Amino acid sequence: MTVKEMLRGHIAGQGNASAEAPGEDGPAPSADPAATVAAGRASQELGIRRAEFELAVHLGLIAVVGVPGGGRPRVHEDEVARLREQPGFPDALVERVRTVGTAQGAALLGIAPARFTRLARAGCVSPVTFYLNRYRAVVWLYLADELASFAAREPELLAGRTPPAMRTMLESGVDRRARNWRSQRIDRLLDRTTDPWARTAVQASALDPVQLAEVVDDPYERAYLVRVRPEPVFGRPGSMAAREAMAELMLADDPDEILWRRVNLTLELDAAREGRPAPRPGDDGGARTTPSARSGARPRPGHQAPAAELATPAPAPPARSGTPRPAAAGRTARKGLLARVGWRGRGAG
Repeated sequence: MTVKEMLRGHIAGQGNASAEAPGEDGPAPSADPAATVAAGRASQELGIRRAEFELAVHLGLIAVVGVPGGGRPRVHEDEVARLREQPGFPDALVERVRTVGTAQGAALLGIAPARFTRLARAGCVSPVTFYLNRYRAVVWLYLADELASFAAREPELLAGRTPPAMRTMLESGVDRRARNWRSQRIDRLLDRTTDPWARTAVQASALDPVQLAEVVDDPYERAYLVRVRPEPVFGRPGSMAAREAMAELMLADDPDEILWRRVNLTLELDAAREGRPAPRPGDDGGARTTPSARSGARPRPGHQAPAAELATPAPAPPARSGTPRPAAAGRTARKGLLARVGWRGRGAG
């Protein structure tokens, strides 16, 4: 498939998508076990491979329901029927989750692999997942559909000289592939829950224990964040090496990204504390219960910096609406947000 064919298919697909509501954006289906099927059976009925099914769930294209008491999420029969009735099924669904590596992505865009890598490092295209090769090196994968969107949006970046600002940034060693992957992952986890403590836990997952303790100084709150943190419903890496790579890639590693995550964590933490306190030893079990995440939840807008932005530090996000707790308001007035997040800046002791 050439880039022109990709663009034609992408434009046609946008028209169809505007008339459809993906599973994550629609109303949450019932969790009646009698009306649901296991993931393996759902992928068979949809005519897609299990890996494609899991990626579709991750992207919010297929809605899943939780199982009371825990266990693997299931798919409502109505959701399977909805997907089967969509135009172009199943090829259209398969195309939306098709991933490519650097060489194949470059071929789709009609550019050299080296140029594709430069565009990815600059943050122009973002990886959706990864795998480890035989040398345990991370190999990024990209959605073919998103590459078509990029080609339609920024055709001038596919030919000619690299813009001076981008060239300077790349010469300094910038690589935003992991950062963009983290940003998209966090956004998709936030979309799955409206519970304020679970949202706080998602933001906390991007900080190492030292950074986290500086923002959340209460050990009971930190322990609670570990308990309520949402996890991807599918696609967890199986091997030890993959789990170690995932744990390393999840952590923000650039000073301005760390600052951004600390600010977001502080804002989410304020909202969580306003709603209910984190449980302490001896609290009844009801205080530990977190409202279950559901497909289709559309929480308040996140404070996410644009992934492909070429400027360095992102601007501070707008203040959260609503009346803050008196203590938090007083602290903010006295020290300001940066003081609250405990940020000392690059090279601070």
